[in-house]
Amino acid sequence: MKSLRNLNLENKRVLVRCDFNVPLSKEGVILDDFRIKKTIPTVQYLIEKGAKIILMSHLDRPAGTIVEELRLTPIQNKLMEYLDLSIVKAPDCLGPEIEKWIAEMKSGEILLLENLRFHKKEERGELAKLGEIYINDAFGVCHRAHSSIVGLPKYLPAAAGLLLEKEIKILTDLMEKPKKPLIIIIGGAKAETKSKLIDKISEIGEKVLIGNLLKREIKEKKIKLKYPQKIIEPVDDIEGKDIGPNTIKLFKEKIKKAKTILWNGPLGMIEKEEFSKGSKEIAQAIVESRAFSVVGGGETVEFINKIGLIEKFSHVSTAGGAMLAFLAGEKLPGLEALK
Repeated sequence: MKSLRNLNLENKRVLVRCDFNVPLSKEGVILDDFRIKKTIPTVQYLIEKGAKIILMSHLDRPAGTIVEELRLTPIQNKLMEYLDLSIVKAPDCLGPEIEKWIAEMKSGEILLLENLRFHKKEERGELAKLGEIYINDAFGVCHRAHSSIVGLPKYLPAAAGLLLEKEIKILTDLMEKPKKPLIIIIGGAKAETKSKLIDKISEIGEKVLIGNLLKREIKEKKIKLKYPQKIIEPVDDIEGKDIGPNTIKLFKEKIKKAKTILWNGPLGMIEKEEFSKGSKEIAQAIVESRAFSVVGGGETVEFINKIGLIEKFSHVSTAGGAMLAFLAGEKLPGLEALK
């Protein structure tokens, strides 16, 4: 893939696909701005290079209809806070009015398009007429074959943003040259999806520690894993909704010996305080291990942010499903489109 560093960006209209799909409260307040924060270096680079910057993202699933609660105004405000710049938000993502605004943009200016999923035409490649260069900085949606991900590189010179570039490098190194022992911790549900990752990463990892829910799903669905001898299951639990004290102790022993740790998926029902102890203790153990630590998955990232440990992990991925698919060796449409 090309990097945006390889392109002449001065005075060019640059369409940047971001992943601003952040959780909002009922009042429209951003509950976790991690994904917005991680896109800031790419935007700052484009400002320094004198580009005309057009940011675009989806938020939730309005499915082609305008949903007032899903407008990108909170994202606009958060971007202005981080960049300390004025940012205009368009009332839509397509149309003559938007084209006119973009035609009048000056170098270094930023326009945020409205929620892409308000507009079904987003699926037909019509966004390409708005820009001269396309940058993908949205690793979290690279496993989706949407037009704003795979369509635009067909029409415009395309490259990876700084965030996407960093994600791919770190995850590739994790698979190809991890410091051993490599310990993998997999929680949550979706056993069919996660079993592919477990099989793939078990080829290079020493142990895979799994949560109660995943253990139950694997048995109920009779999923056969390639390396069952590497799987360490919980030995006790709290009402089936969190790992128990003996499991915490067992998992900590393995974590302490690790040089590299990958974590995806909470180990209990973390939305309830009484069932979050296991995930808290494991998060703390990972940080204290001083291993190179990679964590991903929306719920897990929100959780470590909430308990104040997010800055202590070596790499926190902005992706969930895309990270799992990439590590499992699947071809991601968004990455293939940039080749």
